[in-house]
Amino acid sequence: MEELAREAGITVRTLRFYRERKLIPPPRREGRIAWYDEDHLARLRTIAALLERGHTLNGIAELAEAFDHGRDVGELLGLGAPTEETPVRLSPEELADFFGEEATPENLSAALDLGYLGTDGTDLVHISRRLLDTSAALVREGIPLADVLAAAHRVRDHADALAELFTDLVLTTGTANLTPEDLQRLRPLAKNVVEAELSMALDRRLSRRPQP
Repeated sequence: MEELAREAGITVRTLRFYRERKLIPPPRREGRIAWYDEDHLARLRTIAALLERGHTLNGIAELAEAFDHGRDVGELLGLGAPTEETPVRLSPEELADFFGEEATPENLSAALDLGYLGTDGTDLVHISRRLLDTSAALVREGIPLADVLAAAHRVRDHADALAELFTDLVLTTGTANLTPEDLQRLRPLAKNVVEAELSMALDRRLSRRPQP
């Protein structure tokens, strides 16, 4: 404990307080010896960075709890599953840089539940660079992150329905005897249809709005 406190630049008393508040996970024990590792040091440095950004210890404790009970990266990405998305590894303080005050424990838990975020050691992993950048851009426009995540749940439902429709179209209709490998090859066609239909739907929606 003394060595960890010295490496982190804090007092042993502060470290004990963090342990009591469950801000850091318990050490690995061998008899009467408690072993701390790089994960504990990384967590302490994250706590220091979040405190510098104005987060309270209560808020950090809630973030730590959500973080420690999140889905791991293997479950998040699906081992061996094909994907066109690029995952993004983030520390908790880097996530706070993306979303500022919107990086609350409630929103973190919602993102974990949605499957946007998973955990890998002391890091967070966002499932998609495009979704991360889009979510952050919407928040910068003044849209609360909670509303963005709620909308994401609805988008997920519609996307699953569209994927099912396209899969059924390719694999169960017609006489072409297409295979799952063909479905993978034809993915760009499905994306083209969805993008074009969404573009035209936005045009229709905007045309119905009263002009100033």
